[in-house]
Amino acid sequence: MRLLTPLARARGDGSAHEGAHHWWMQRVSAAALVLLGAWFAWSVPYLVGANHGEFVAWMARPVNSLLLVLLVIAGFYHGWLGVRVVVEDYVHASVARMTTLAVCAGISWLAAAGAVLAVLRTGMGGA
Repeated sequence: MRLLTPLARARGDGSAHEGAHHWWMQRVSAAALVLLGAWFAWSVPYLVGANHGEFVAWMARPVNSLLLVLLVIAGFYHGWLGVRVVVEDYVHASVARMTTLAVCAGISWLAAAGAVLAVLRTGMGGA
């Protein structure tokens, strides 16, 4: 016996009505990571052997700083989505699930904010 309405089955949403959105966000963030990761992999050989000043000059270019910030944000967001799925699948107690999700989200977003701040400070010559 199915507990979903015919409309929910047609939309592909689960009982929480957000399954399709979550699935799409994982795909969008993965695609962003592929593109940004390819840019970063292409950029790294030019930085091999660079001293600190050359690296800061590379990061001071607005395009490089922007793409690096987007890479960091996409990476942490995609990672958070993956952790969320694991917690929702394997932590069954409601209070423990909510607590774990809140702690993991806080750690993820604080780390992302720190990484973005580091990129921006380094790119602006503050490092």
